Parts: sequence; structure tokens; C-alpha cells
Amino acid sequence: MSRWWTTCFTGRGRVEWEEESFDMKNVISLKDVERLQREGRSLSSLPEDALLTPSARDFLNDLRSVVPQPPVPPPPAAAAAEPVAPEKPIHAQSSRAELEAFFHSPYAQALKEQICEMGRRLWQRAYVDGNGGNMAIRVGADVAICTPTLVSKGALKPEDLCLVDFEGHQLLGTKKRTSEILMHLQIMKRQPKAVATCHCHPPYATAFAVANVAPPTCLLPEFEVFCSVGVAPYRTPGTADMGKLVADLTEQYNTILMANHGVVTWSHNHLEEAYWRMEIVEAYCRTIVVAGQLGHPVNTFTGSQMKDLLNIKQKLGFVDPRFEMKECELCDAGEWRPGATCTVPRPAAADPDFDPEAERAVQAITEQILARLK
Repeated sequence: MSRWWTTCFTGRGRVEWEEESFDMKNVISLKDVERLQREGRSLSSLPEDALLTPSARDFLNDLRSVVPQPPVPPPPAAAAAEPVAPEKPIHAQSSRAELEAFFHSPYAQALKEQICEMGRRLWQRAYVDGNGGNMAIRVGADVAICTPTLVSKGALKPEDLCLVDFEGHQLLGTKKRTSEILMHLQIMKRQPKAVATCHCHPPYATAFAVANVAPPTCLLPEFEVFCSVGVAPYRTPGTADMGKLVADLTEQYNTILMANHGVVTWSHNHLEEAYWRMEIVEAYCRTIVVAGQLGHPVNTFTGSQMKDLLNIKQKLGFVDPRFEMKECELCDAGEWRPGATCTVPRPAAADPDFDPEAERAVQAITEQILARLK
């Protein structure tokens, strides 16, 4: 007699135990099999050369054909209902009790969590560094929720956010509102459709802003449909003057490069769309910089192809200064292209040892010598 370890897979799981072997000359009957089963011993690992009676063999075949079924997962929990905006809109003149009730409502909490989520995405993509970047969402005719100052966008929490009126006065929030809120608010005042704004410093797009160059057009459809890019002159960040220069461009552009600063986008739908524009413009600027390093001319859209994209853009409710342009004007503006240079040759530097009087004397002597030789 010998002993071995066997394994049995049952509906209750995997079970192992040491069991006694049968004499190879013994015949295993149905009674023997049933006894093993009652004792909790393995029925699936009997020796292959064991002699089984027909009834024992049928019993084992029936047992082995049973495949344990996985547990049925519980039904999914009902999806949480989308928070609904309060019936009574708030404004800057609302009572403090009304403002606090709104600011701590499920609706406002959902917006705060969305801002925090967008902040994490900006930080993870290295579109912000240190405590840079800021966002705002319009929540009333003259009221907005915004990010605080001096907090990393990768570490934002809902309780960090602030409620401000459209003059920049902080109404609620334990942390101080962003120092660049005036830019966001001036965009919303100038552009009534703007419900959300996003500002950060994505490296490639910011490089174009530092160079004071708008990215070229007619190269990629996603960029053409979702973004229209303008360039605002530099002013000190956080000043009303900076906000005005940006807001002046919102009638025609939804993505604005701020010279020597960064990028700001706005959306008439939601904050995530403003964030999407950041991803699109940054990926686009990176692509065209790389394309310029390949040493080959880039392909551009035809006028009719560009017109098709602008028709899509207009139907989506986006802004673009080219909607009224003719097809022949759309991709023939001669703007900077990847690999092109726009530098003007510099005039030759003046020679500090150059003497005009001596040069005239040399010229006169040269002419006299040539005349005598003739």
C-alpha cells in the first residue's frame, strides 16, 4: 500500500488531503466510491488503472461532468442621480445664508469635485508647476466658484475652493481665491456663453506664447474643430489690464495664448471641455514642433477641406474668426509653418577701421593707373 496527495475541486473550493491508495488488484465498486464521498475524501484522483465496476464508473463520470459555476455577482447599485441646480438662482446680492446653502449643496459639491479632478489631470500632465494654474465655473449671473491661490492643482480638495462675485470679491471659502481671478471673470463678463475657464502653462503651447506666435492652421482636424487660437500681449498676471486683453479676444477665440505667460481656454458647455482644449492645443503644438524637425514640407488642408471642418465647428457652437472667409482664403494666409523661418538677414556690421576719405583717395589713384594703362 502507498499514500499520495490528491486534490478535489468541488463547488466549495479546492481541497487537498492525504489519502490511502487502493490495492491495484482490488475492484472499486459503487459502494466504495460512496463511502469515500461520505468521508470527504477525493473521488477525482483514483488511480488510472484501478478496476471500476460499471456503476462506480458511471457515478464518477457524472461527478466529473459537474463544473462549479462562478458566484453570481450582486446587481449593480443604482447610479447616483446627477446633482440638480437649486431652483432659486444665486447672485452676488443673495443673503449669506442663501450663499452658504448653495455653496454646500450637492450641486456645488459636484462642481468642486470636478474642479479638483481637472486640477489633478493638469498636474499629472505637467501643465502646471508649483502652485500655478487656476480654474473657474460660473454658477450664477455674477457669481463663480474658483480655485484658491498658493495650492498645487494636484492636491486640490473641495473644501479649498472659493466663491467670488464678478468684481473679484470673495464671498465664501476658507482659503484665499486665486490671484488671477479677474482674468476669468472678465472672460465671463465679456463672453456670456462662457460657463467655465481654465488657465495653465503647458510647455509646448506656452513656448508659442513666449515666441508671440500663433500656431499654424490647416494641419490637424481635431485642432481646427475644437480650438481657435489668438495671442494676447503680455501684461502683469492678475491685473485687470491682463484680463481685459484676454477678454477682448473671446468673441473670436476660445483658446488664448498669453504672451510670455501661458494659455487660457473657455467653454460654453462645462469645465472638462475647457480642459480638453488644453490637451488638444498642447498636443498640436508639440506635433508641429516635431514635424518641423523632420526636414520635409508638411501637408495642409485644401480650402474646401478646411471649410468642411469649420462647418462642423460652427454647428457645435464654437467661435472662430474664419467662419465668413472664402475657401481660397482659409489656408493661404502665409503664416509660419513647421520648419520655416521668418528671420530677416541682418545688415553687415560696420568696420570700425573704415576711413571714407582714404577709400576715395585709393579709388582715384586706381582710376588714374587704369587710364594710363589704356
